[in-house]
Amino acid sequence: MKQIKIQVGDVAYTVGLYENDTAQALTQLLPMQIDMQELNGNEKYRYLSRPLPANEQNVSAIHTGDLMLFGKDCLVLFYEDFSTPYRYTKIGYIQNPEGLAKALGNGTIKVVFQASAQS
Repeated sequence: MKQIKIQVGDVAYTVGLYENDTAQALTQLLPMQIDMQELNGNEKYRYLSRPLPANEQNVSAIHTGDLMLFGKDCLVLFYEDFSTPYRYTKIGYIQNPEGLAKALGNGTIKVVFQASAQS
């Protein structure tokens, strides 16, 4: 499984990527440093400057650490578990999301996405 790294403040997380066109296209944008905005007390999001390939599906349940695409250009990082009726394209998931909600905090936060040495 390919991996990337996400840096939130001084905390780094490893993201396992699914084998799909969306995940592959995201890696082509790396490294990237983006400001992600708060939404609903359970996710951070950012509209990208260009669309990525999408294969939306009903995911039913969101898990802490899920990295997904909403529509074709909205990158979403979830930090709480919950049920959802919305459709997303799966990109990957943080392999050990412990402390993610605390690291992301409230409001907008800078997040750095970069290739992993194991990619």
